[in-house]
Amino acid sequence: MAFVVPLGRSKPDNGKRTKAMDSILPLLLCLVAEVRMTTLRQLGRIVLAMLAMTGRVTMLGLSRWTGTGGSYRTIQRFFHTTLPWAAMLWIFVRTHLLTPGDDMLLVGDECVVTKAGTETYGVDRFFSSIFGKPVPGVALFALALVSRTERQAFPVQIAQVLREPAGTPPPAAPVAKRKPGRPKGSSTQAKADAPLNAEHTRISAMIQGLLTRIGASLTLRYLVLDGHFGNHNAVLMARRLGLHLISKLRSDSALYYPYDGPYAGHGPHRIYGERIDPTAIPERFLKQTTVEHEIETRIYQVEARHETFDQPLNVVMIVKTHQTTGKQAHVYLFSSDGTLAWDVLRDDYQLRFQIEFVFR
Repeated sequence: MAFVVPLGRSKPDNGKRTKAMDSILPLLLCLVAEVRMTTLRQLGRIVLAMLAMTGRVTMLGLSRWTGTGGSYRTIQRFFHTTLPWAAMLWIFVRTHLLTPGDDMLLVGDECVVTKAGTETYGVDRFFSSIFGKPVPGVALFALALVSRTERQAFPVQIAQVLREPAGTPPPAAPVAKRKPGRPKGSSTQAKADAPLNAEHTRISAMIQGLLTRIGASLTLRYLVLDGHFGNHNAVLMARRLGLHLISKLRSDSALYYPYDGPYAGHGPHRIYGERIDPTAIPERFLKQTTVEHEIETRIYQVEARHETFDQPLNVVMIVKTHQTTGKQAHVYLFSSDGTLAWDVLRDDYQLRFQIEFVFR
Protein backbone atom coordinates (compact mmCIF):
# COMPACT_ATOMS: atom_id res chain seq x y z
CA MET A 1 0.00 0.00 0.00
CA ALA A 2 1.27 3.44 -0.92
CA PHE A 3 1.01 5.10 2.47
CA VAL A 4 2.81 5.09 5.79
CA VAL A 5 0.93 4.94 9.08
CA PRO A 6 2.76 5.75 12.33
CA LEU A 7 2.97 2.74 14.64
CA GLY A 8 3.32 4.71 17.86
CA ARG A 9 0.53 5.52 20.27
CA SER A 10 -0.32 8.91 18.81
CA LYS A 11 -3.26 8.93 16.42
CA PRO A 12 -2.74 10.12 12.84
CA ASP A 13 -4.24 13.55 12.25
CA ASN A 14 -7.28 14.05 10.03
CA GLY A 15 -5.22 15.02 6.99
CA LYS A 16 -3.04 11.90 7.09
CA ARG A 17 -6.09 9.74 7.85
CA THR A 18 -7.94 11.13 4.84
CA LYS A 19 -4.92 10.60 2.58
CA ALA A 20 -4.49 7.03 3.80
CA MET A 21 -8.20 6.37 3.35
CA ASP A 22 -7.96 7.63 -0.24
CA SER A 23 -5.17 5.08 -0.80
CA ILE A 24 -7.02 2.13 0.76
CA LEU A 25 -10.45 2.60 -0.84
CA PRO A 26 -9.32 2.08 -4.47
CA LEU A 27 -7.82 -1.28 -3.45
CA LEU A 28 -11.22 -2.39 -2.16
CA LEU A 29 -13.23 -1.34 -5.22
CA CYS A 30 -12.69 -4.79 -6.77
CA LEU A 31 -15.07 -6.14 -4.09
CA VAL A 32 -18.01 -3.98 -5.18
CA ALA A 33 -19.65 -6.95 -6.92
CA GLU A 34 -19.87 -8.79 -3.58
CA VAL A 35 -20.62 -6.04 -1.01
CA ARG A 36 -22.21 -2.61 -0.90
CA MET A 37 -20.17 0.59 -1.24
CA THR A 38 -21.15 1.63 2.31
CA THR A 39 -19.69 -1.60 3.66
CA LEU A 40 -16.51 -1.02 1.66
CA ARG A 41 -16.09 2.44 3.17
CA GLN A 42 -16.54 0.97 6.66
CA LEU A 43 -14.02 -1.78 5.83
CA GLY A 44 -11.51 0.81 4.62
CA ARG A 45 -11.72 2.69 7.93
CA ILE A 46 -11.37 -0.52 9.94
CA VAL A 47 -8.32 -1.60 7.91
CA LEU A 48 -6.67 1.77 8.54
CA ALA A 49 -7.39 1.53 12.28
CA MET A 50 -5.99 -2.02 12.48
CA LEU A 51 -2.76 -0.91 10.78
CA ALA A 52 -2.35 2.07 13.12
CA MET A 53 -3.49 0.78 16.53
CA THR A 54 -1.44 -1.11 19.11
CA GLY A 55 -2.44 -3.85 21.53
CA ARG A 56 -5.45 -6.13 21.25
CA VAL A 57 -7.88 -5.40 18.44
CA THR A 58 -11.34 -4.79 19.91
CA MET A 59 -14.40 -2.96 18.58
CA LEU A 60 -13.95 -0.23 21.18
CA GLY A 61 -10.27 0.14 20.27
CA LEU A 62 -11.11 0.29 16.57
CA SER A 63 -13.71 3.01 17.12
CA ARG A 64 -11.06 5.18 18.85
CA TRP A 65 -8.77 4.98 15.80
CA THR A 66 -11.23 5.20 12.91
CA GLY A 67 -12.11 8.87 13.29
CA THR A 68 -15.11 10.39 11.51
CA GLY A 69 -17.49 7.79 10.08
CA GLY A 70 -16.23 4.99 12.30
CA SER A 71 -18.21 5.26 15.53
CA TYR A 72 -18.61 2.33 17.92
CA ARG A 73 -22.12 1.65 16.59
CA THR A 74 -20.79 1.64 13.01
CA ILE A 75 -18.11 -0.90 13.98
CA GLN A 76 -20.79 -3.03 15.65
CA ARG A 77 -23.03 -2.92 12.57
CA PHE A 78 -20.11 -3.91 10.33
CA PHE A 79 -19.22 -6.96 12.40
CA HIS A 80 -22.88 -8.00 12.63
CA THR A 81 -23.12 -7.94 8.82
CA THR A 82 -22.86 -11.32 7.08
CA LEU A 83 -20.18 -10.99 4.40
CA PRO A 84 -18.91 -13.51 1.80
CA TRP A 85 -15.37 -13.43 3.16
CA ALA A 86 -14.14 -16.41 1.13
CA ALA A 87 -15.24 -14.82 -2.15
CA MET A 88 -13.86 -11.41 -1.07
CA LEU A 89 -10.45 -12.86 -0.21
CA TRP A 90 -10.17 -14.65 -3.55
CA ILE A 91 -11.23 -11.60 -5.57
CA PHE A 92 -8.76 -9.35 -3.74
CA VAL A 93 -5.87 -11.83 -4.15
CA ARG A 94 -6.71 -12.46 -7.80
CA THR A 95 -6.93 -8.74 -8.60
CA HIS A 96 -3.93 -7.34 -6.72
CA LEU A 97 -1.52 -10.13 -5.77
CA LEU A 98 -1.44 -12.89 -8.38
CA THR A 99 1.06 -12.79 -11.22
CA PRO A 100 -0.14 -14.38 -14.48
CA GLY A 101 1.62 -17.67 -15.09
CA ASP A 102 2.96 -17.95 -11.52
CA ASP A 103 3.25 -21.47 -10.08
CA MET A 104 1.15 -21.80 -6.93
CA LEU A 105 0.85 -24.25 -4.06
CA LEU A 106 -2.28 -24.67 -1.94
CA VAL A 107 -1.26 -24.69 1.72
CA GLY A 108 -3.43 -25.35 4.76
CA ASP A 109 -2.83 -25.07 8.50
CA GLU A 110 -4.66 -24.61 11.77
CA CYS A 111 -4.06 -21.79 14.24
CA VAL A 112 -5.19 -21.65 17.89
CA VAL A 113 -5.80 -18.25 19.51
CA THR A 114 -6.04 -18.27 23.30
CA LYS A 115 -9.24 -16.75 24.69
CA ALA A 116 -10.49 -16.54 28.26
CA GLY A 117 -14.13 -16.77 29.29
CA THR A 118 -17.01 -18.84 27.97
CA GLU A 119 -19.10 -16.38 25.93
CA THR A 120 -17.04 -16.27 22.72
CA TYR A 121 -18.60 -18.29 19.92
CA GLY A 122 -16.77 -21.59 19.41
CA VAL A 123 -14.48 -21.23 22.43
CA ASP A 124 -13.19 -24.61 23.62
CA ARG A 125 -9.96 -26.38 24.47
CA PHE A 126 -7.70 -26.92 21.44
CA PHE A 127 -4.17 -28.28 21.25
CA SER A 128 -1.59 -25.52 20.77
CA SER A 129 1.84 -26.45 19.45
CA ILE A 130 3.27 -23.29 21.04
CA PHE A 131 2.24 -24.35 24.56
CA GLY A 132 2.48 -28.08 23.84
CA LYS A 133 -0.89 -28.80 25.43
CA PRO A 134 -4.63 -28.06 24.98
CA VAL A 135 -5.47 -24.46 25.87
CA PRO A 136 -8.79 -22.56 26.05
CA GLY A 137 -9.35 -20.52 22.92
CA VAL A 138 -10.68 -20.58 19.37
CA ALA A 139 -9.24 -22.51 16.43
CA LEU A 140 -9.09 -21.35 12.81
CA PHE A 141 -8.21 -23.37 9.72
CA ALA A 142 -6.73 -21.32 6.89
CA LEU A 143 -6.04 -21.99 3.22
CA ALA A 144 -3.47 -19.90 1.40
CA LEU A 145 -1.92 -19.78 -2.04
CA VAL A 146 1.88 -19.79 -1.84
CA SER A 147 3.87 -18.52 -4.80
CA ARG A 148 6.86 -20.68 -5.65
CA THR A 149 8.45 -17.66 -7.36
CA GLU A 150 7.76 -14.87 -4.87
CA ARG A 151 7.77 -17.28 -1.87
CA GLN A 152 4.84 -15.51 -0.23
CA ALA A 153 1.50 -16.72 1.08
CA PHE A 154 -1.81 -15.10 0.13
CA PRO A 155 -4.78 -16.12 2.32
CA VAL A 156 -7.84 -17.18 0.34
CA GLN A 157 -10.12 -18.82 2.92
CA ILE A 158 -10.30 -18.97 6.72
CA ALA A 159 -12.95 -20.83 8.73
CA GLN A 160 -13.46 -21.34 12.44
CA VAL A 161 -13.08 -24.88 13.75
CA LEU A 162 -16.04 -25.88 15.88
CA ARG A 163 -16.10 -28.84 18.22
CA GLU A 164 -19.05 -31.17 18.16
CA PRO A 165 -21.16 -30.72 21.32
CA ALA A 166 -20.41 -33.46 23.81
CA GLY A 167 -23.88 -34.75 24.56
CA THR A 168 -24.93 -37.87 26.38
CA PRO A 169 -24.45 -40.84 24.04
CA PRO A 170 -27.63 -42.76 23.26
CA PRO A 171 -27.97 -46.12 24.97
CA ALA A 172 -26.38 -48.88 22.96
CA ALA A 173 -28.81 -51.26 21.32
CA PRO A 174 -28.41 -54.86 22.39
CA VAL A 175 -26.31 -56.82 19.92
CA ALA A 176 -26.66 -60.51 19.51
CA LYS A 177 -23.46 -62.38 20.28
CA ARG A 178 -22.00 -63.84 17.09
CA LYS A 179 -19.58 -66.64 16.51
CA PRO A 180 -15.85 -65.81 16.54
CA GLY A 181 -14.14 -65.19 13.23
CA ARG A 182 -15.08 -63.35 10.09
CA PRO A 183 -18.80 -63.36 9.12
CA LYS A 184 -19.52 -65.54 6.11
CA GLY A 185 -19.95 -63.56 2.87
CA SER A 186 -18.29 -60.36 4.14
CA SER A 187 -15.80 -58.62 1.85
CA THR A 188 -12.68 -56.58 2.52
CA GLN A 189 -13.06 -52.83 1.96
CA ALA A 190 -10.43 -51.41 -0.38
CA LYS A 191 -8.24 -48.74 1.21
CA ALA A 192 -8.98 -46.41 -1.71
CA ASP A 193 -12.70 -46.54 -0.86
CA ALA A 194 -12.29 -45.75 2.85
CA PRO A 195 -14.56 -42.94 4.13
CA LEU A 196 -13.03 -39.66 5.32
CA ASN A 197 -13.23 -38.74 8.98
CA ALA A 198 -15.00 -35.59 10.20
CA GLU A 199 -11.88 -33.39 10.08
CA HIS A 200 -10.92 -34.36 6.54
CA THR A 201 -14.54 -34.04 5.38
CA ARG A 202 -14.68 -30.45 6.72
CA ILE A 203 -11.36 -29.49 5.09
CA SER A 204 -12.33 -31.22 1.84
CA ALA A 205 -15.51 -29.11 1.65
CA MET A 206 -13.44 -25.93 2.15
CA ILE A 207 -10.98 -26.85 -0.60
CA GLN A 208 -13.74 -27.90 -2.99
CA GLY A 209 -15.46 -24.54 -2.52
CA LEU A 210 -12.18 -22.74 -3.17
CA LEU A 211 -11.46 -24.76 -6.33
CA THR A 212 -14.95 -23.96 -7.59
CA ARG A 213 -14.36 -20.22 -7.06
CA ILE A 214 -10.95 -20.33 -8.72
CA GLY A 215 -12.27 -22.21 -11.75
CA ALA A 216 -9.98 -22.09 -14.77
CA SER A 217 -8.16 -18.91 -13.71
CA LEU A 218 -5.51 -20.88 -11.82
CA THR A 219 -4.23 -24.46 -11.97
CA LEU A 220 -3.36 -26.10 -8.67
CA ARG A 221 -1.59 -29.46 -8.46
CA TYR A 222 -0.27 -29.75 -4.91
CA LEU A 223 -1.81 -29.49 -1.45
CA VAL A 224 0.79 -28.96 1.30
CA LEU A 225 -0.12 -29.81 4.91
CA ASP A 226 1.90 -30.36 8.07
CA GLY A 227 2.75 -33.66 9.75
CA HIS A 228 -0.67 -33.91 11.39
CA PHE A 229 -1.96 -34.86 7.94
CA GLY A 230 0.76 -37.36 7.12
CA ASN A 231 -1.69 -40.26 6.83
CA HIS A 232 -3.67 -42.24 4.28
CA ASN A 233 -6.92 -40.35 4.92
CA ALA A 234 -5.27 -37.05 3.92
CA VAL A 235 -3.87 -38.61 0.74
CA LEU A 236 -7.37 -39.89 -0.13
CA MET A 237 -8.81 -36.41 0.50
CA ALA A 238 -6.26 -34.78 -1.81
CA ARG A 239 -6.65 -37.37 -4.56
CA ARG A 240 -10.44 -37.05 -4.56
CA LEU A 241 -9.99 -33.30 -5.03
CA GLY A 242 -7.66 -33.86 -8.00
CA LEU A 243 -4.55 -32.80 -6.05
CA HIS A 244 -1.32 -34.42 -4.87
CA LEU A 245 -0.44 -34.24 -1.17
CA ILE A 246 2.91 -33.05 0.19
CA SER A 247 3.34 -33.67 3.90
CA LYS A 248 5.53 -35.26 6.58
CA LEU A 249 5.43 -38.74 8.10
CA ARG A 250 6.15 -39.61 11.70
CA SER A 251 9.83 -40.22 12.32
CA ASP A 252 9.05 -43.73 13.62
CA SER A 253 6.98 -44.70 10.57
CA ALA A 254 7.53 -48.25 9.32
CA LEU A 255 8.56 -47.85 5.68
CA TYR A 256 9.51 -50.66 3.32
CA TYR A 257 11.37 -50.91 0.04
CA PRO A 258 9.17 -52.20 -2.81
CA TYR A 259 9.56 -55.97 -3.18
CA ASP A 260 11.56 -56.90 -6.30
CA GLY A 261 12.14 -60.60 -5.65
CA PRO A 262 10.69 -63.61 -7.47
CA TYR A 263 7.06 -64.63 -7.26
CA ALA A 264 6.45 -67.41 -4.76
CA GLY A 265 4.20 -69.23 -7.22
CA HIS A 266 1.05 -69.07 -5.09
CA GLY A 267 -1.05 -66.44 -3.38
CA PRO A 268 -0.96 -62.68 -3.99
CA HIS A 269 2.20 -60.96 -5.20
CA ARG A 270 4.32 -59.44 -2.45
CA ILE A 271 4.62 -55.66 -2.42
CA TYR A 272 6.61 -55.10 0.79
CA GLY A 273 10.33 -55.69 0.76
CA GLU A 274 12.89 -55.10 3.47
CA ARG A 275 12.09 -52.49 6.12
CA ILE A 276 13.96 -49.20 5.66
CA ASP A 277 16.60 -48.42 8.29
CA PRO A 278 17.30 -44.64 8.28
CA THR A 279 20.81 -45.29 9.63
CA ALA A 280 21.74 -47.65 6.77
CA ILE A 281 20.16 -46.44 3.52
CA PRO A 282 21.92 -47.70 0.36
CA GLU A 283 24.13 -45.18 -1.41
CA ARG A 284 22.17 -45.52 -4.66
CA PHE A 285 19.36 -43.48 -3.09
CA LEU A 286 21.69 -40.66 -1.95
CA LYS A 287 20.95 -37.28 -3.60
CA GLN A 288 22.99 -34.73 -1.64
CA THR A 289 25.53 -34.53 1.19
CA THR A 290 26.47 -31.32 3.02
CA VAL A 291 28.45 -30.55 6.19
CA GLU A 292 27.92 -27.44 8.30
CA HIS A 293 29.00 -26.81 11.90
CA GLU A 294 29.92 -30.48 12.43
CA ILE A 295 26.46 -31.55 11.24
CA GLU A 296 26.45 -33.81 8.21
CA THR A 297 23.15 -33.77 6.26
CA ARG A 298 22.45 -36.58 3.84
CA ILE A 299 19.33 -36.46 1.67
CA TYR A 300 17.87 -39.61 0.12
CA GLN A 301 14.91 -40.17 -2.18
CA VAL A 302 13.15 -43.54 -2.07
CA GLU A 303 9.96 -44.99 -3.44
CA ALA A 304 8.64 -46.56 -0.24
CA ARG A 305 5.66 -48.56 0.93
CA HIS A 306 3.65 -48.00 4.11
CA GLU A 307 1.15 -50.56 5.34
CA THR A 308 -1.64 -48.02 5.88
CA PHE A 309 -1.35 -46.44 2.40
CA ASP A 310 -2.78 -47.99 -0.74
CA GLN A 311 -0.05 -46.61 -3.02
CA PRO A 312 3.75 -46.26 -3.02
CA LEU A 313 5.02 -42.96 -1.61
CA ASN A 314 7.68 -40.62 -2.94
CA VAL A 315 9.73 -40.19 0.26
CA VAL A 316 12.58 -37.74 0.83
CA MET A 317 14.62 -38.77 3.86
CA ILE A 318 16.77 -36.11 5.53
CA VAL A 319 19.32 -37.72 7.87
CA LYS A 320 21.47 -35.48 10.10
CA THR A 321 24.54 -36.84 11.90
CA HIS A 322 26.71 -35.04 14.46
CA GLN A 323 30.24 -35.89 13.39
CA THR A 324 31.66 -35.71 16.92
CA THR A 325 29.03 -37.53 18.96
CA GLY A 326 27.61 -39.71 16.19
CA LYS A 327 24.03 -38.88 17.19
CA GLN A 328 21.49 -39.03 14.38
CA ALA A 329 18.08 -37.58 13.62
CA HIS A 330 15.93 -37.98 10.55
CA VAL A 331 12.82 -36.54 8.89
CA TYR A 332 10.51 -38.21 6.37
CA LEU A 333 8.88 -35.87 3.82
CA PHE A 334 6.61 -37.47 1.26
CA SER A 335 4.33 -36.82 -1.69
CA SER A 336 1.68 -38.88 -3.43
CA ASP A 337 3.24 -37.71 -6.72
CA GLY A 338 5.92 -40.24 -7.58
CA THR A 339 7.45 -38.00 -10.28
CA LEU A 340 8.26 -35.03 -8.01
CA ALA A 341 11.99 -34.35 -7.72
CA TRP A 342 13.53 -34.50 -4.25
CA ASP A 343 14.69 -30.87 -4.17
CA VAL A 344 11.29 -29.57 -5.32
CA LEU A 345 9.48 -31.70 -2.72
CA ARG A 346 11.72 -30.45 0.07
CA ASP A 347 11.43 -26.82 -1.04
CA ASP A 348 7.64 -27.04 -1.36
CA TYR A 349 7.33 -28.35 2.19
CA GLN A 350 9.60 -25.54 3.44
CA LEU A 351 7.32 -23.02 1.69
CA ARG A 352 4.47 -24.26 3.90
CA PHE A 353 5.90 -22.07 6.69
CA GLN A 354 4.85 -18.95 4.76
CA ILE A 355 1.29 -19.49 6.01
CA GLU A 356 2.52 -18.67 9.53
CA PHE A 357 2.93 -15.06 8.44
CA VAL A 358 -0.78 -15.05 7.55
CA PHE A 359 -1.60 -15.88 11.18
CA ARG A 360 0.82 -13.27 12.54
